[in-house]
Amino acid sequence: MPVVVARAGGVDPQRYRPNLAARNLRLGRTGITGVVVPEIHSPCFGALTGLLIDAAQERGWTVLLERTGGRPDLERRLLDGSEGHQVDGMIISPWSTSPSELASLAGGLPLVVLGELEPDASIAHVALDDVGAARDAVGHLVARGRRRIAAIGLQSGLGHGTAELRAEGFRQGLREAGLAPVAEVEVAGLHRAEGARALRELLRLPGHPDAVFCFSDELALGALRVAAEQGVRVPDDLALMGFDDIEDGRFAAPSLTTIAPDREQIAERAVQCLTERVFGRPEALPGRRIVVPHRVRGRESTGAAHAPV
Repeated sequence: MPVVVARAGGVDPQRYRPNLAARNLRLGRTGITGVVVPEIHSPCFGALTGLLIDAAQERGWTVLLERTGGRPDLERRLLDGSEGHQVDGMIISPWSTSPSELASLAGGLPLVVLGELEPDASIAHVALDDVGAARDAVGHLVARGRRRIAAIGLQSGLGHGTAELRAEGFRQGLREAGLAPVAEVEVAGLHRAEGARALRELLRLPGHPDAVFCFSDELALGALRVAAEQGVRVPDDLALMGFDDIEDGRFAAPSLTTIAPDREQIAERAVQCLTERVFGRPEALPGRRIVVPHRVRGRESTGAAHAPV
């Protein structure tokens, strides 16, 4: 019998909990699910990984965690089973593997993909609206009176397309405001050192920007350090905005305005979707796409109101 969590007014279908121990015995399953992420050391992926493990363990899964570093050979090897792991299903955040490759390599393995990818009819997918979120970031900066807006975070050669989608939303937001980008700086990774390097590059431009939208909070924190070193006042001279809502941004000085994805819902919906696929519930249609909400969290780095930490 399924285990459910009741709430006022009846049973919440989003909180469906199968009795995994009983079903595993009956169906010959291992009770193990794989969670595959590109990074663990980054605050964003670290927080999401913890939430995925919590949601899986709440349903009785044992979690096998793998880190790929975004390497295509590791992503493919984990998917095609050559590592010899016996899992009932997998949640994966790929950086280098295309949707068609994911579907082909996974075979019949129940699979849930995190992050933006081109649609594939055979893959269940939990994603953020990166285009809409980036457009909202630009809207926030424009509403704060900024007109010379640059972006830090473009990346080429990655299969997941997140940077491209955020760049698309950035450009859409500027067009809607009747503005053109001051500059779009490409980075090797979404980390602090690259954000620092990119802002140094932007500050060398004649008529440097009055606002910068960074495609991750780590990039923005690196940029924030360089602004302090070079005497650029944030937000008076330069507004800085990130993406991810990591804890470090809340405690930065000034605190960091950011796009805050609902990570709890990402983890909950991904594990729920995988559970449904493993046990063949009709809700688990191949190609099911779940888009989770986001919000702009205004803080001091753009001159927005900020509650105490």
